[in-house]
Amino acid sequence: MSFLNKHTLVRRILFSFVLLLMLSQLMTSCLQFRMSPKEVNHYFEGTAGQPELKTVEVGKRQINFAFQDNDKPVTAVFIHGAPGSWSAFVDFMKIDSLRDAVNILSVDRPGYGYSGFGDAMISLEMQSDLLMEAIGSVADGNLILIGHSLGGPVAARMMMDYPKQVMAAVLVAPSIDPELEKREWYRYLGKLRLVKYMIPKSLWVTNEEIYDLKRELQAMEPGWEDIENPVIVIQGTKDNLVPKENADYAMKMLPDSLLDVELLEGVNHFIPWTHPHEITAAILKLAGEQSANFSK
Repeated sequence: MSFLNKHTLVRRILFSFVLLLMLSQLMTSCLQFRMSPKEVNHYFEGTAGQPELKTVEVGKRQINFAFQDNDKPVTAVFIHGAPGSWSAFVDFMKIDSLRDAVNILSVDRPGYGYSGFGDAMISLEMQSDLLMEAIGSVADGNLILIGHSLGGPVAARMMMDYPKQVMAAVLVAPSIDPELEKREWYRYLGKLRLVKYMIPKSLWVTNEEIYDLKRELQAMEPGWEDIENPVIVIQGTKDNLVPKENADYAMKMLPDSLLDVELLEGVNHFIPWTHPHEITAAILKLAGEQSANFSK
C-alpha cells in the first residue's frame, strides 16, 4: 500500500470515528427521555394541577422529582423503568379521579432524567434509600408505590426496607424474577469503555442496571418475607420485554392475602400508556382501602 493510500485510510478512519461521536451526541440529546421545565409548563398550560419540580440533595447525589400536592393523606409515587424519567407518568397528573384521591409524585431514578443523568446506580438497596429520603422531603409516609418494569423491583425493595412508610404497591410489568433475567450478548459490549462513549447516556445507564439485575434480584429474595402490605401486579400476557411469568414469581413469594394479580390478555409491556385506567383503578382501590383504615 502506498503512503498516499495509507494516509487516506487513516483520514477515513478518523473521519468515521468523529462522525460516530457526533451521532452519539445527537442521539444522546434525542434519547434523554425527560421533559425540561419549559416543556412541563407548556404541557400544563391552561390546566390545573401543574406539579412542583424539586431537586433534593441526598448525600453526594441529586434526586429530582415532580410533586403534585392535592392536600391528601396518601401519596402515590411513580417509579419509572429503564430508560425513562418522572415524565413517563405525567399524564396521570391530569386524571381527575387520582387528583381527588391522592397526592402524586413521580421521581427520576438515579442516573436518569435530572437525577445525575448518566451516572448509573446499580444497587437496588441504595436506590431504595436515596428515593425514600428524597420523597420524605414532601411526604414522610402513607405511600402507594407504582413501579413499572425495572421500577418494579425498586418499588418492591422499598416495601421491604420501609414497611411503615410504604402502605401498598402496584407493580406494573415488573422485572422481579432473577431466573428470568437472561444476559443478552450485546450487554457485554455495553461494558466496554469505548462503547460507553458511543451510545446515548440513557441507554448506557440502562445497560449497566440490566447487566447486574439478576444478582440484585437474588440478593433481595429473602426480603419478600418482610413485605406485609398489599401488592397489586398488573402484567400483559404478550409482553416481549418482561415475561409474564414474573407474575407467577410474585404469587410464589407473596401470600394470597396480600397479592392481587391482574393479567391483561394480549397486552404488551407499555401498560402505563396503553392501559392507564387499569393502573388508576388499582391506585384508587388501594387508596380507598387505606383511607378506610385511617377512619377506624
